[in-house]
Amino acid sequence: MTTKIETFLQPLLKKELPDIKPGDVVKIYQKVPEKNKEKSQVFEGLVIARKHGKEIGATITVRKAISGIGVEKIFPLHLPSIEKIEIVKRGKSKRAKLYYLRKARGKGARLKREELTEALTEEKPEKSK
Repeated sequence: MTTKIETFLQPLLKKELPDIKPGDVVKIYQKVPEKNKEKSQVFEGLVIARKHGKEIGATITVRKAISGIGVEKIFPLHLPSIEKIEIVKRGKSKRAKLYYLRKARGKGARLKREELTEALTEEKPEKSK
């Protein structure tokens, strides 16, 4: 049974969101007003947390280092000013929240990664002996 609130919020939900997980490196394209026009601004960083599932208030926390200083932004996934979200790299993580990466340096700050390319999706030919 759907409530009146759910039916009201249904058209506001974005349909084509990628499957974002903690550990992924993402590019978020956001429209930013600038004087008389809008420009597209890109924020690329590591997803350290995802909250609230698939509801209207779903958010991701993205972190990147700018000239040695860590910067985090919290993006609501269904925000109208977000044009698109692009996954650059997938990261293997056994945790849902990667807050420990805030303090980690060097090798401790790395996650196992796999590049997202079309070659990974194609079937690899078997090696003949």
